[in-house]
This record gives sequence, C-alpha cells and structure tokens, in this order.
Amino acid sequence: MSFLSGAHMTGGYGGADILHDCTIGVERGEIAVIVGPNGAGKSTAMKAIFGMLALRQGTITLDGRDIGALSPQERVVAGMGFVPQTSNVFRALTVEENLEMGAYIRKDDYRETMEQVFALFPILREKRRQPAGELSGGQRQQVAVGRALMTKPKVLMLDEPTAGVSPIVMDELFDKILDVAKTGIAILMVEQNARQALEIADKGYVLVQGRNRYTDTGAALLADPEVRRTFLGG
Repeated sequence: MSFLSGAHMTGGYGGADILHDCTIGVERGEIAVIVGPNGAGKSTAMKAIFGMLALRQGTITLDGRDIGALSPQERVVAGMGFVPQTSNVFRALTVEENLEMGAYIRKDDYRETMEQVFALFPILREKRRQPAGELSGGQRQQVAVGRALMTKPKVLMLDEPTAGVSPIVMDELFDKILDVAKTGIAILMVEQNARQALEIADKGYVLVQGRNRYTDTGAALLADPEVRRTFLGG
C-alpha cells in the first residue's frame, strides 16, 4: 500500500460514475503524475482522494490510516495539501498574507516555514507586500503552492499546476516541484503537459474514461510506443 492511496475508487458527482475501479498512489518523496485525455477523470480522482467527492466504492488511506470518513478540512489537518487549478489565491491579499492564511491550522510558530517557502520561491520574498492579484500567472501558482506548504503537509496535491503559463515558467515550476519532493513530501499532480510531467515523475498513471489504462514509472511510460502514440503526440 502506498503512503497515500486511493484504491479501487468508484464514484461521481451524483449521476453516472466518473471513476471506475480507479487506483492511484504515491510514496514519500515521490512524484506521481496523473495524465490522460480530457474527460478522463484526472481531476475527479484527485478530488476523490481529497474528500471533495463521495465514493460509492474504494478506500483512501494516508500513512496506513483510513481517512475516507474525513472532510477535506480534516484531511488538511491529517497532512494533505491541495492546490486547485483555479481560484487558488486570495487576490486582494498580499503574498505574505496569503502564506499566513495557509498556516491557519497551525498552533506553533510558522515563521521558519515561511522562510523555507521564501527560500524555495525567492520572487515571493521580493513581492511579499504586493497583492497576489497583481502577480503573473506563474507567480500566483508559486503563492498557491507556498500557501499549501505552510500547512507542513506530508502530501502535496496539485491540479494542473502549469495551466496557462509559458513553457519557460512551466519548466521553472517543475524544477520547484522536484525541490519539494526532495524534502520528503509526496507529490501527486494532474497535468495536461503529459510528456514534460512524466519526465519528472517517479510514477505515472494514464486514465481513460475514469479507468486505469497504464501504470508504470514515468520513464517507462515515456518509452512505451503505444503511450507515446496515443497520449503524447507520437
């Protein structure tokens, strides 16, 4: 069983099921990437693992503990950080205030964690007094990731972290994600830029219509002719 595991997940948003016996997992310090065509259930799988979607079947475990009955807020307390694709910063608040909002569940002194975030994302230190809404798209993504890191998560979940950013900014964000994984945090992310994401992934999941189609290391999926032809543009 993986450190974070969503096993045999079946469910949807009230009507027909979107996920069908879908299994996703990631270990400490690893990067696991969920890829697949539009409508494959990638973001739905993430939301199910985070507790935003009721499952008809399946189990969600974190570090061996069944967390299926926990609300999303309770899962944050248990060690899960989630960065949605959109509306993931408080635009009217400064960068520093956004990071402070991420520490709302903490009872200890969070200043050391904020320094770690500023060390990871130096541009945020430079712009700490600036409203997040005035930042570029890539900088706002750094704020969103930084705010999630302020909770001191065991797992960081990222839904399309490079959506709408330039290729240069995408590469920079992937470099930062690698840096976060090196600290021992498990990273699970959904990504449309499948080829680039699999290049940094320890493990990859290719979903089609809510089902696991391929599961392997990132390198093995990149080397698979059928995966390349069908999902990576040749």
